[in-house]
Amino acid sequence: MNDLIQRAREFATSAHKRIDQRRKYNNRPYDVHLKSVASLVAEVGGDEEMVAAAWLHDTVEDTPATHHDIEDAFGPGIAHLVWELTDISKPGDGNRGLRKAMDRDHLAQASDRAQTIKLADLIDNARDICKHDPRFARTYLQEMAALLDVLDRGHPELLRRARKLLARCREKLGIQPQEPHEVAEEMAVHRHALGLTRRRIQRLFNESFTARDLAEPLHSCDQGSDPSRVLALMDRYQLQVIGIRREGLVEGYLRRVDLLEASSKIDLRRFSPDQVVTGDAGLPRVVEVLTRHDQCFVTLLGTVNGVITRAEMEQPLVRMWLFGMITMLEMRLTEMISERWPDDSWVELVSKGRLEKARKLQQERNRRGQQVSLLDCLQLSDKGYLVIRDPVYFRKLALQSKSEGQEAIRALESLRNNLAHSQPITTADWPQIVRMTRLVAGTEE
Repeated sequence: MNDLIQRAREFATSAHKRIDQRRKYNNRPYDVHLKSVASLVAEVGGDEEMVAAAWLHDTVEDTPATHHDIEDAFGPGIAHLVWELTDISKPGDGNRGLRKAMDRDHLAQASDRAQTIKLADLIDNARDICKHDPRFARTYLQEMAALLDVLDRGHPELLRRARKLLARCREKLGIQPQEPHEVAEEMAVHRHALGLTRRRIQRLFNESFTARDLAEPLHSCDQGSDPSRVLALMDRYQLQVIGIRREGLVEGYLRRVDLLEASSKIDLRRFSPDQVVTGDAGLPRVVEVLTRHDQCFVTLLGTVNGVITRAEMEQPLVRMWLFGMITMLEMRLTEMISERWPDDSWVELVSKGRLEKARKLQQERNRRGQQVSLLDCLQLSDKGYLVIRDPVYFRKLALQSKSEGQEAIRALESLRNNLAHSQPITTADWPQIVRMTRLVAGTEE
């Protein structure tokens, strides 16, 4: 393995390991997938930049690394390949069908080298999904077929293997290939039924709750200032962190503890790339930063001038946002139950007491003129316990086991109760906040 490929392997492995990303169905380290993709690309004669990009193809999409990080480490050629392979859609762009269409159009314009890497990615993912998740495989294979129609400039051998694998998986699952007009009609119905509501809600959350709404002004001083005077300034405003200016611009920061340990000269801490967000960044991005750092720094017009800590996450605005996120998660659970147990067949799995409570609530809401289903009136925890009965579904919620699902439901109830009763939420509830925002704001299966 040459130096470039080895460095790409180490970079990607480290980036995915840092967030403890694992393969969904077997919980193996994520680099198992990256190695398979890179091996397939190398097998058909891919050059060293292609093999390196295969290792890195999910790095920007899934980890805190940016395209600039890739370019700095590996040069513009590999950075461009990774950009071609990175989904351009965002959760707020609509339902899964619309997002996948945007990403498909992006790949249709990709180079033959990038399309070759994508073919290898599809092959490895399809093997895994069809083996472990036949229900979701029906959706994935439909999307794969649509992608193969635009990946015609990829390596012919990988294109042949991908089409052969698609046919074999369809046969195994008893899926008849759809005519193009049938696929279009099915996607249109799906958009009409699910897309509008989800798009509106996601857009509301992406546009209405941003980093600038939470950020506190970042006080700053010039590099080389007397530490005692800076400490006095921090005492006056009760600051734990202060920006450090160089030639009039804030280029780094210092914590209070740094000043307490300083002698006469103040050095600065450089901002980490994954520690800075723009003012219009959504709150899920802020949560991700505060999961790794004590401070999230906010830029306006390209200059850092604001700071967010977990203390700001106790604000009423954040509590409103979290209540909304819980509502969105409950909508997701309702959809999953309807899919898994259609026609209210789930009622046999709920205790008589919980079911009676739901029926009484339905009657009361109907009396008030609200036409709701029995499932709509089921308690959030009951919906959660239903979903985790099925391993396929609890894995869609990024859970690895039923016991982990039970703990997650209890944690969600704790968070909701603390929100309702104005209790602190950034200590014991923080892991649940992170889990929920990743699930709701991320791409749904």
